[in-house]
Amino acid sequence: MTAIIYFSRPFENLIDGKKEQLSVGNTKVAAQKIAEILDVDDFELIPEIAYSKAYQAVVTQAEQEKITNERPKYQPVSLNLAKHQTIYLGYPNWWGTFPMIVATFLEENDVSEKNIYPFCTHEGSGMGNSITDLKKLCLNSTIHIGLPIRGSRVEKSDTAIKNWLQHEPSENKGIGGITNGKI
Repeated sequence: MTAIIYFSRPFENLIDGKKEQLSVGNTKVAAQKIAEILDVDDFELIPEIAYSKAYQAVVTQAEQEKITNERPKYQPVSLNLAKHQTIYLGYPNWWGTFPMIVATFLEENDVSEKNIYPFCTHEGSGMGNSITDLKKLCLNSTIHIGLPIRGSRVEKSDTAIKNWLQHEPSENKGIGGITNGKI
């Protein structure tokens, strides 16, 4: 079975270099698109203590969490991970990698022997170091080539998502034939 697990943050975000209010976080939009295409359930990681609605406050907090290697707690997720062999893991790129709440989930759940397909929303930094960091954190999992999606273009990412889901990724061609996997 397949599950989509993601962390997303609405409210004030940086979109095309400007702060904008989002009612739904960009990663959630991408996760819901993938869930619809694959006809599988998606599970959102929701922090026990909500992040600020202000963009700059979250930037500062995310940096501090990364520096101190913090593991923010999340609300219980109604997911029996043992039943799932494939995980689509979504997150925004925070300070060059996934948010620390994603690390919390991966450390608290047995993802060994799972196929993990990461997807990441960003505003110019792509996947950052998140693939390398996932490989270090999930030593006994298979981490596949990820899909970076510009948050400002997530609403128009259907074709890129379908290409990523339908084509065997190739290190040389990018994802679904998209050079460097950029959307």
